[in-house]
Amino acid sequence: MSRKQKIVVGMSGGVDSSVAALLLKQQGHEVIGLFMKNWEDDDTDEHCTTRQDLIDAVAVADLIGIDIEAVNFSAEYKDRVFSEFLCEYQAGRTPNPDVLCNAEIKFKAFLDHAMNLGADRIATGHYAQVREVDGLHQLLKAEDGSKDQSYFLYRLNQQQLAKTVFPLGDIYKRDVRDIARREGLPNHDKKDSTGICFIGERPFREFLSRYLPSNPGDIVTPEGRRIGRHMGLTFYTLGQRQGLGIGGTRDGDGDAWYVAQKDMTNNRLVVVQGHDHGLLLSDQLTAVNATWISGHPPHTQWVYSAKTRYRQRDAACSLEEASTGRCVVDFAENQWAVTPGQSVVIYESRVCIGGGIIESARPAQPALSMDDACPPETLAGNN
Repeated sequence: MSRKQKIVVGMSGGVDSSVAALLLKQQGHEVIGLFMKNWEDDDTDEHCTTRQDLIDAVAVADLIGIDIEAVNFSAEYKDRVFSEFLCEYQAGRTPNPDVLCNAEIKFKAFLDHAMNLGADRIATGHYAQVREVDGLHQLLKAEDGSKDQSYFLYRLNQQQLAKTVFPLGDIYKRDVRDIARREGLPNHDKKDSTGICFIGERPFREFLSRYLPSNPGDIVTPEGRRIGRHMGLTFYTLGQRQGLGIGGTRDGDGDAWYVAQKDMTNNRLVVVQGHDHGLLLSDQLTAVNATWISGHPPHTQWVYSAKTRYRQRDAACSLEEASTGRCVVDFAENQWAVTPGQSVVIYESRVCIGGGIIESARPAQPALSMDDACPPETLAGNN
């Protein structure tokens, strides 16, 4: 930015957003901090750290000499993010709340509020970059590939990117910690937050059961043999290994069991043995709610790369179909546990071009229809 601007920084109380505010202040911009409170249910328990986070954000703002405001977006969060989160889980899918949270809260409700304060731009502590090329704003991966968060930002549009600054995009995380320590920020060694966006770290199954009913059913093999019981399809995700409660079987080879399919019609959880079982591998997926950062669908049949989950390595792919609202992605190599409800994010080199919500995936090994499998009462060895 060639001129000094009024920039509102989303300050969470963490080290990343604190250093983002500090750097902009040092560059001479008029910086205002904004702390967002977006969750009020059970806000007093051990899992929600809103009060301490606000204290940390205020302490940093005071140290670097900027004003800070606290704003409550909990109603917007519940309506736009959490309700969708619950609907997706109830439908048997596994949503990514961070993607929706960025699109609906951090870069919509927060952005609108900042503009009403007279801001030129907003800034966050995300590890990503924005650049303008021939009037088009592009979203790029961060310089620190191990911390890149462009995956969570793929739904941003031209208007949002034009008003956004990512001060940490070209800085490595280790250097961010060093800056915070050198400048005496009180949260320089604060642990990075994880867990559900704005809700925090908590026993997930227990948390989800407060809002969604359990509906126990059978855990079965692809052939329909019953080997255990699940507490409700809502509480499991494809590729899950822990928490199945089935262990080995007398006729198995000792390989671990993984969730491979949710049979919503019959309320059965289908599991397979072995990390590389054919039902866990897919060579094509279909995504809905596809959005493209440029505002236009990309070319099909070009070579791109994609991620179907955060921290996954880039996978070579092509787009068989790409439109506003839908895309079909073909992978050069089989992908593991492609999960409906998660996001597929498409890249051209370091540039994030968009993505969509995974609707379905084509397994490398055709799934056996539960209608074709033996009914449980005819199977030997049932409990």
